[in-house]
Amino acid sequence: MTSTNGHGPKRTILYARVSTDEQARSGYSLAQQIEALREYAAREGYEVLEEVEDPGQSGASLERPGMDRVRDLVAGGGVAVVLAQDRDRFAREPAYVYLLRKEFEDHSTKLKALNDRGDDTPEGELTDGILDQLAKYERAKITERTRRGMLRRVRQGNPNVTGQPRYGFRYNEAKDALVVHEPEMRVVEKIFRMAAEGLGLNAVQGRLHAAGVPTARGKPVWDLQMIRRVIASDMYRPHSFEEISELVAPEVAARLDPGGKYGIQWYNRQRVTTRSVSEPDGNGGRRYRKKRTFRWRPKDEWIAIPVPACLPRELVDRARALVGGGRARERKHLAREWELRGMMRCGCGWKMGTRTAESSGRHFYYYVCKRSPAARKVGECAQRCVRATRVEDAVWRFVSELLKDPYRIRAGIEELIEREREAGRDDPEREIRHWEERIAECSRLRRAYQDQQAAGLMTLEELASKLAQVEETSGVAEAELKALRSREERARELKADRDALVASFAETVPEALDNLSGDERSRVYEMLQLEVTPDPEGYKVSGALCSRRPTGRYRLGCSSGSLAFGPCIPGGHG
Repeated sequence: MTSTNGHGPKRTILYARVSTDEQARSGYSLAQQIEALREYAAREGYEVLEEVEDPGQSGASLERPGMDRVRDLVAGGGVAVVLAQDRDRFAREPAYVYLLRKEFEDHSTKLKALNDRGDDTPEGELTDGILDQLAKYERAKITERTRRGMLRRVRQGNPNVTGQPRYGFRYNEAKDALVVHEPEMRVVEKIFRMAAEGLGLNAVQGRLHAAGVPTARGKPVWDLQMIRRVIASDMYRPHSFEEISELVAPEVAARLDPGGKYGIQWYNRQRVTTRSVSEPDGNGGRRYRKKRTFRWRPKDEWIAIPVPACLPRELVDRARALVGGGRARERKHLAREWELRGMMRCGCGWKMGTRTAESSGRHFYYYVCKRSPAARKVGECAQRCVRATRVEDAVWRFVSELLKDPYRIRAGIEELIEREREAGRDDPEREIRHWEERIAECSRLRRAYQDQQAAGLMTLEELASKLAQVEETSGVAEAELKALRSREERARELKADRDALVASFAETVPEALDNLSGDERSRVYEMLQLEVTPDPEGYKVSGALCSRRPTGRYRLGCSSGSLAFGPCIPGGHG
């Protein structure tokens, strides 16, 4: 098979994707996909340019490292076809498949799956599009059927719908109820007693580690949020039979002992949405992560599942009161204002947390990479602890010097606004008009097809085919329009922050900046979208600031997606 210019075989990219972490770790499904694609490419005479894999990536989004690599290769030219084993490997949303197909067509590249059912004719594409919509509908039905089945089991008091049972519990032999696992429940009681005695979460974490108590998954160090969730969970707080009876169905209450005590495992409290996002890594590349959004459901939708309880209620309530107040007695004197909390990012890409150490009666405060040995993640990241006072002083000296000139604030945030509005597009307003016109055109076509069918000019089958094509185009247009409007909204928020900052500091004498509290400085950093990364020679700072007046339009270290000033701010890390 020759290329379009008659010189050699056509070049292809092999693309494989799996959606779950289990598949990503085993690698079996990826290997199977790549092997099938290699055989097809060899049989058809394709020259394989590159094999691209997306382990553990959802098909509900196009923001995947492997897919970005494919799109970059296609944009570079010379690619005849991108191959995948199944159409849903490209994306599970038909609108995204359509978007990729149109994007690749601009570079004379075809999108092909081994399970394509149509050909390159308009009729063949329509066939694939209709079958994709039917597959999407069937997946939605299966998801909804599964959800309703799980809700029915939970309302019957069966907790075996949430996977691994919580720490301190195991499933019974019938797998339809929880029983207390004594070795782990003794650890749970120990956690509550330490918290009730006034120990903070860090102290509880340290004592569990010193005692050699692993987590349920065998990790040597308990995550602080894991300890907090144990203390806050209603599963360990005893409730009377009367309290439980008001929360569960009558048939569930009838199976309980009126003289017993029960904890509550809640189900259906939150609606969780997971999506993939990508962002600049500050070094000219991109980093990818999963972003989960939690929305609380109305309380009348919560479902209570009774579980055995064995801890004293007074102990649980006292531990909750001390931890929930945020100032356990042992740690109260260590409380401080962490000016850069949430804004320190390690060079490995992870956000940095905070840590307090005590030596000879003195307390020392650090920002720590969550993958570093200092966070007991031995061998994963070589970043040393960063002394909090040093980095906070260095960053504030740098930022306050820039803040004394309001022109720098306005110029820097205006740059962020422009980047947010453009987001890689030449004319956002023109793009919005374009997609609005496409949506209006789809509405017009929908009405026209329905009128033609009503007049007897086309059959119901033909109408269904036409409407499926219109709905696919309309879905892509609506998704693009929503993304554009979201960026416009973000630009308006940035503009409001800019105006608030400029107005605030225009009325502030330079000396007053030195008197801002840590929380006030942190608020300023948030509005400037500041990010600080430790560097061997100091600290790299990026955000919405400009180093000169707007007339000069000069910015130091301007790289993709962020503005870095100088190579770094000098300062030690110890």
